[in-house]
Amino acid sequence: MVTTPTRVGVLALQGDVREHARVLSGLGAEAVLVRRPSELAEVDGLVLPGGESSVIDKLSRAFGMQQPIRDAIAGGLPVYGTCAGLILLADRITDGIAGQQTFGGLDVTVRRNAFGSQVDSFETDLDVPALGAPPVHAVFIRAPLVEASGPDVETLASLDDGRIVAVRQGNLIGTAFHPEVTGEHRFHELFLRVVESVRR
Repeated sequence: MVTTPTRVGVLALQGDVREHARVLSGLGAEAVLVRRPSELAEVDGLVLPGGESSVIDKLSRAFGMQQPIRDAIAGGLPVYGTCAGLILLADRITDGIAGQQTFGGLDVTVRRNAFGSQVDSFETDLDVPALGAPPVHAVFIRAPLVEASGPDVETLASLDDGRIVAVRQGNLIGTAFHPEVTGEHRFHELFLRVVESVRR
């Protein structure tokens, strides 16, 4: 029996779209750039890339993508958000710009630019028990932070001071950092396992 490759969309409105598509393709998935509801309807999972969360929010509404993505998340579509993508998955944001909205789905409160501006970007190693050894080398670029999470949200990684930077809730995964820019593929592998489990 010939099996079709897993089709994973990358929301291609703004942000580091190509980096995610490259990682997904390297892991054997068919990476699809998603800009329209018809393209969203044809994928098994969706990645929300890093970028400017407020810009992606506005463009998603301009392209008629906001409600289809919300509906897809409510319907169980696996979604992985990095940095801005984590903000877009959060049910609640603090320090958002006036009128900023999210797709929602993750029962978390996220603070935008929690660590400061671009010059305050940093790198660190994180223990991620769900991924095993070695630690994840994480790059934080104008990164958000999970300030609060609901009872169904699993913390995947925290900084040494306990601040939460990676979470999972059901078919949704969010990281405040950018695995796609450091050669760290284990979060994408975890996401693809989620996608495969839903696809069966």
